[in-house]
Amino acid sequence: MTQPANSPQSNRKRFRVQDFARAKEEGRKLTMLTAYDGVTARIFDHAGMDVLLVGDSIGNNMLGHENTIPVTLDEMVVATRSVSRATTYAMVVADLPFGSYEASPRDAFVSAARLLKEGGAHAVKLEGGARIHDHVRLLTESGIPVVGHLGLTPQSENMLGGMRVQGRGDAAAERLCQDALSLQDAGASAIVLEAVPTPVAARVTEILAIPTIGIGAGSQCDGQVLVWTDMAGMNDWSPSFVRTFGEVGKALEDATRAYIAAVRDVSFPDEDHSFAR
Repeated sequence: MTQPANSPQSNRKRFRVQDFARAKEEGRKLTMLTAYDGVTARIFDHAGMDVLLVGDSIGNNMLGHENTIPVTLDEMVVATRSVSRATTYAMVVADLPFGSYEASPRDAFVSAARLLKEGGAHAVKLEGGARIHDHVRLLTESGIPVVGHLGLTPQSENMLGGMRVQGRGDAAAERLCQDALSLQDAGASAIVLEAVPTPVAARVTEILAIPTIGIGAGSQCDGQVLVWTDMAGMNDWSPSFVRTFGEVGKALEDATRAYIAAVRDVSFPDEDHSFAR
């Protein structure tokens, strides 16, 4: 998908880790969507997305799993490679999947290095706060940019008692703030806040020098992220905080039905769609 010479995108530069801080300083809202393959990544990149997140949400959105836990590092490498090859402008952030980083900072480094070397990611995302401070510190000191993830952390849903809002109550809100400061201290470039009460997310955003990117955390975060299949109306069910910006699922189903009908009534292929002339 080439850019016309006079297109606004033609002068666009790759979004880099330094642009996180610049966006926060300028008050410019950051945009992020998930992407799991080259086809959609190219479209999102062309549209002007700042960041594409190769999320472990590939598990329950593309691979047929009930949650993110079964996703492997090998699967994340393949998905990340597909997305990174298709993008020219957006920064590609890849999730470290469950079991690939928790045990030690060294495990986190080995896994993250694969996502950069084999997958072409520009940064990685980890779930957790103060408990992974040393993991994040090792990565950032080794030249691997990190995006944190606090609030509802899907990899820990068994410990959290399900997909529930996090940070409710003064004590929980204070822990969330301290976790965010710990990640910032360790060198994280940005933090995703998921399913956090709006006032708590606003407080975290206020106390941090690095940007927050919300998902179900209100409008006062420094940016927003959505799972693209939710955003585009591809799923039968989406969380209550999601707004559907298009009915891509219905359009695809309609196109499929039209194709089936055309094949069966022999209106396709016709002379204009055949090499047998």
